[in-house]
Amino acid sequence: MAALSRVKREDPGVAERFELYAGGLELANGFSELTDASEQRRRFVEEQAQRRRLGYRVYPLDESFLDAVGRMPDAGGVAVGLDRLLMLLVGAEAIEDVLLFPASGFLSGTDRG
Repeated sequence: MAALSRVKREDPGVAERFELYAGGLELANGFSELTDASEQRRRFVEEQAQRRRLGYRVYPLDESFLDAVGRMPDAGGVAVGLDRLLMLLVGAEAIEDVLLFPASGFLSGTDRG
């Protein structure tokens, strides 16, 4: 998630993140964790304002998360989508074809209000 990734010191317009693709299918996301609590707070407040403008539900800031972010050492990681690996292995064209409980069955498509 770019929202949780650190910005490159040498180029503030670029996040320290990458995506892994195979056959045009995104399999993984990787990034350096943002460990600056004040920057994370600024991003969350900006996201709240955007959600408010668009008429979406605005969630409260998670203060315990923000506190933990400020105490984290430098870290990074990669999230591999097992559902996406399965898509690649079986040749599925839609993720719903490999999910046991596809979200489309119980979500309306938005999280408005």
